[in-house]
Amino acid sequence: MRHLKAGRALGVSPAHRRAMLRNLVTSLLEHQKIKTTTARAKELRTPLDKMVTLGKKGDLNSRRKALAFVKSKAAMAALFGEYAERYADRAGGFTRIIHLGPRKGDGAEMSMVIMVDGPNDPFGGETKPKKKAGKKAKKVTEAVAEKISEEKAAKEETAEVEANADVQVEAEAPVEAAPAEVADEAPKTEAAAPQEGDEKPSEDEAKK
Repeated sequence: MRHLKAGRALGVSPAHRRAMLRNLVTSLLEHQKIKTTTARAKELRTPLDKMVTLGKKGDLNSRRKALAFVKSKAAMAALFGEYAERYADRAGGFTRIIHLGPRKGDGAEMSMVIMVDGPNDPFGGETKPKKKAGKKAKKVTEAVAEKISEEKAAKEETAEVEANADVQVEAEAPVEAAPAEVADEAPKTEAAAPQEGDEKPSEDEAKK
């Protein structure tokens, strides 16, 4: 039975396999892309994801574990610096495998391994297409849009009514000032009228 033998042997001894994966991970962290066989590229993903996870933690224990696997100071600096910031919100899947076709000579399938969202990633920054809204969602959005339009129309009507009321008040204000002048002239006319105590002229005098 094939127990505890998961993964690809890659045609080499276990020690050779570990050393080869360490070299591949170190080169990928330094250059952000490498070209290798498809089988090695798929086996590379597991240790690389573990190293990036250690870089995201950033504590002393994680640095010691990563230093036991990574073989370069430049790769360690990039792992705990650039990659930790870039993949802070990503839970996994830090590499992208692009198939290149068979290799001349032995016909082995070749692939390019690229760090996701890096400068060499041709698909970096792309987002998945959004799902189309269902019928219920469309009805809800239409109802909300109608309510918003009705509220806007009501606000505009109230604003127009208030503006017209202000204009009417300003137009009526000068008309109200006119009766005051008439009231001032009224006492003068009353003063010119004869008082009750004065004697009225007789009819003969009036005829003369």
